Amino acid sequence: MTFLTVFTAPKPFTNPHISMIQRNAIRSWTQLGDEVDVLMMGDESGMAEFADEYQIKHYPGVKCSQEGTPYINSMFELARKESDSPFLAILNADIVLMPDFIEAAKQVADQVKDFLFLGRRWDLDVEKEIAFTPGWESELREDVNSHGTLHGPVGSDYFLVPRHLLHDMPEFTIGRSGWDNWTIYNAVKSGWSVVDVTQSAMIIHQTHDYSHLPGNKPPYDLPETKKNIQIAGGVKTMYTILEANQILVDGKLKPAPMSTPKLLHKIELRVTDDEMNGPRKSLVRWLKRTRKKYETKL
Repeated sequence: MTFLTVFTAPKPFTNPHISMIQRNAIRSWTQLGDEVDVLMMGDESGMAEFADEYQIKHYPGVKCSQEGTPYINSMFELARKESDSPFLAILNADIVLMPDFIEAAKQVADQVKDFLFLGRRWDLDVEKEIAFTPGWESELREDVNSHGTLHGPVGSDYFLVPRHLLHDMPEFTIGRSGWDNWTIYNAVKSGWSVVDVTQSAMIIHQTHDYSHLPGNKPPYDLPETKKNIQIAGGVKTMYTILEANQILVDGKLKPAPMSTPKLLHKIELRVTDDEMNGPRKSLVRWLKRTRKKYETKL
């Protein structure tokens, strides 16, 4: 039995840069050893060939929307069916992992039963394939420390949970906003430990454009994003990493401290409404602008 199954639904491998960063990401997961099983889901162009090249398990039969976007609940169902790992992690296919990810997961699992494991990412421009020769992790860490940028707590690119959780997820589409916010909201409301591991694991996001989406723009205004937010329960469920109730530091879980961004986001959620206009809309915009000024550091 493996400790962890990580799974993803990659974009098509047709764009050279997207193909390169996806190859880097997924190959980094295969470097984590025999304790980790890697699953690729979907039937995008080039996926089968990449999976065959590196002997990665590939399952094209995931349920998708009319637009061809995989449903996340179907991805979880498939992961449970095809693996017996006690823990599952859903990842964006541009995220590079290193061994500290597994170490942090074990530390959290040893201390709590029901938890959602998440954290902030480091954004880094990566222009070539990673060789994965001895010492690659150290070189990459140095590159991140020199040129990387810590992303704000509003983006969630990875979640890890015990396999018995998240059985009741609605039909959210992957790669569209809203589902990650609901996942945090659901964990908080369910009384789980929502653990921010940013200080214990360096998770690297390889920056990219949005040429794979309509208008070459982020997914915030897409119909599938709006549907995700609707079925999540509206904008009041748009929780972020700021709503984590615990942090992992030096292998130990501690209560998440209050911070200016955390406080501002609590106020923002309280006053936000799906039909905002006038003074309330102006207030929310001011809260967001002010919050972001404080989010550049941990």
